[in-house]
Amino acid sequence: MTGSCRFGTLDLSIDCQAPGVGFSYPGLSGPKKMIKSELIERIAERYPHLFVRDVEKIVNAILEEISGALERGDRVELRGFGAFSVKHRDPRDGRNPRTGEAVAVESKNVPFFKTGKDMRKRLNEKHQA
Repeated sequence: MTGSCRFGTLDLSIDCQAPGVGFSYPGLSGPKKMIKSELIERIAERYPHLFVRDVEKIVNAILEEISGALERGDRVELRGFGAFSVKHRDPRDGRNPRTGEAVAVESKNVPFFKTGKDMRKRLNEKHQA
Protein backbone atom coordinates (compact mmCIF):
# COMPACT_ATOMS: atom_id res chain seq x y z
CA MET A 1 0.00 0.00 0.00
CA THR A 2 1.37 3.40 -0.83
CA GLY A 3 0.00 6.64 0.45
CA SER A 4 1.18 10.15 -0.04
CA CYS A 5 0.10 13.42 1.46
CA ARG A 6 1.39 16.92 0.85
CA PHE A 7 1.68 19.40 3.72
CA GLY A 8 3.15 22.62 2.41
CA THR A 9 6.61 21.71 1.13
CA LEU A 10 6.62 18.36 2.94
CA ASP A 11 5.61 15.42 0.75
CA LEU A 12 5.00 12.23 2.75
CA SER A 13 4.95 8.81 1.12
CA ILE A 14 4.37 5.62 3.06
CA ASP A 15 4.87 2.20 1.50
CA CYS A 16 3.08 -0.78 2.97
CA GLN A 17 2.84 -4.29 1.57
CA ALA A 18 -0.47 -5.32 3.13
CA PRO A 19 -3.29 -3.14 4.46
CA GLY A 20 -3.59 -3.20 8.22
CA VAL A 21 -0.43 -5.32 8.64
CA GLY A 22 2.33 -2.75 8.83
CA PHE A 23 4.84 -0.81 6.85
CA SER A 24 7.57 -2.37 4.74
CA TYR A 25 11.24 -1.59 4.86
CA PRO A 26 13.29 -1.75 1.66
CA GLY A 27 15.55 -4.80 1.55
CA LEU A 28 13.57 -6.83 4.08
CA SER A 29 11.22 -9.60 3.06
CA GLY A 30 7.66 -9.50 4.31
CA PRO A 31 5.79 -6.67 6.01
CA LYS A 32 7.04 -5.20 9.26
CA LYS A 33 5.06 -2.97 11.56
CA MET A 34 6.25 0.58 12.00
CA ILE A 35 5.68 2.46 15.21
CA LYS A 36 5.20 6.22 15.36
CA SER A 37 8.77 6.97 16.46
CA GLU A 38 10.12 4.99 13.48
CA LEU A 39 7.82 6.90 11.13
CA ILE A 40 9.10 10.18 12.56
CA GLU A 41 12.70 9.00 12.19
CA ARG A 42 12.22 7.93 8.56
CA ILE A 43 10.57 11.21 7.60
CA ALA A 44 13.37 13.15 9.31
CA GLU A 45 15.96 11.11 7.39
CA ARG A 46 14.14 11.72 4.11
CA TYR A 47 13.93 15.47 4.74
CA PRO A 48 17.22 16.40 6.44
CA HIS A 49 16.38 20.12 6.35
CA LEU A 50 13.69 19.45 8.99
CA PHE A 51 14.53 18.93 12.66
CA VAL A 52 13.30 15.70 14.25
CA ARG A 53 11.33 17.70 16.84
CA ASP A 54 9.52 19.54 14.01
CA VAL A 55 8.70 16.29 12.21
CA GLU A 56 7.39 14.91 15.50
CA LYS A 57 5.15 17.97 15.92
CA ILE A 58 3.82 17.56 12.35
CA VAL A 59 3.07 13.85 12.78
CA ASN A 60 1.43 14.45 16.17
CA ALA A 61 -0.64 17.33 14.77
CA ILE A 62 -1.92 15.17 11.89
CA LEU A 63 -2.81 12.28 14.20
CA GLU A 64 -4.47 14.62 16.72
CA GLU A 65 -6.59 16.21 13.99
CA ILE A 66 -7.69 12.81 12.69
CA SER A 67 -8.43 11.59 16.23
CA GLY A 68 -10.33 14.75 17.12
CA ALA A 69 -12.45 14.53 13.99
CA LEU A 70 -13.31 10.90 14.74
CA GLU A 71 -14.22 11.79 18.34
CA ARG A 72 -16.66 14.37 16.97
CA GLY A 73 -18.10 11.74 14.63
CA ASP A 74 -16.66 13.38 11.51
CA ARG A 75 -15.21 11.56 8.51
CA VAL A 76 -11.60 12.24 7.44
CA GLU A 77 -10.80 11.68 3.77
CA LEU A 78 -7.29 11.71 2.35
CA ARG A 79 -7.74 11.58 -1.42
CA GLY A 80 -5.91 8.70 -3.03
CA PHE A 81 -5.14 7.15 0.37
CA GLY A 82 -8.43 6.43 2.12
CA ALA A 83 -11.06 7.60 4.56
CA PHE A 84 -11.33 7.28 8.33
CA SER A 85 -14.77 7.16 9.91
CA VAL A 86 -16.59 5.87 12.98
CA LYS A 87 -19.05 2.99 12.83
CA HIS A 88 -21.60 2.24 15.52
CA ARG A 89 -21.96 -1.35 16.69
CA ASP A 90 -25.26 -2.25 18.31
CA PRO A 91 -25.36 -4.31 21.52
CA ARG A 92 -25.32 -8.06 20.97
CA ASP A 93 -24.97 -11.38 22.69
CA GLY A 94 -21.49 -12.83 22.50
CA ARG A 95 -19.83 -15.96 23.85
CA ASN A 96 -16.92 -16.46 26.21
CA PRO A 97 -14.55 -18.56 24.08
CA ARG A 98 -13.26 -20.55 27.07
CA THR A 99 -16.55 -21.46 28.71
CA GLY A 100 -19.07 -20.93 25.91
CA GLU A 101 -21.12 -18.86 28.36
CA ALA A 102 -23.33 -16.12 26.86
CA VAL A 103 -21.97 -12.61 27.48
CA ALA A 104 -23.74 -9.31 26.82
CA VAL A 105 -21.60 -7.04 24.62
CA GLU A 106 -22.47 -3.36 24.97
CA SER A 107 -22.93 -1.02 22.03
CA LYS A 108 -19.80 0.82 20.97
CA ASN A 109 -18.26 3.06 18.38
CA VAL A 110 -15.27 1.71 16.47
CA PRO A 111 -12.83 3.40 14.08
CA PHE A 112 -13.05 2.29 10.45
CA PHE A 113 -10.67 2.81 7.54
CA LYS A 114 -11.61 2.35 3.90
CA THR A 115 -8.85 2.47 1.31
CA GLY A 116 -9.20 4.95 -1.51
CA LYS A 117 -9.67 4.01 -5.15
CA ASP A 118 -6.09 4.96 -6.08
CA MET A 119 -4.72 2.90 -3.18
CA ARG A 120 -6.71 -0.20 -4.17
CA LYS A 121 -5.58 0.26 -7.77
CA ARG A 122 -1.91 0.45 -6.74
CA LEU A 123 -2.23 -2.63 -4.55
CA ASN A 124 -3.87 -4.66 -7.29
CA GLU A 125 -1.40 -3.55 -10.00
CA LYS A 126 1.49 -4.94 -7.93
CA HIS A 127 -0.25 -8.30 -7.48
CA GLN A 128 -1.23 -8.65 -11.15
CA ALA A 129 2.27 -8.00 -12.50
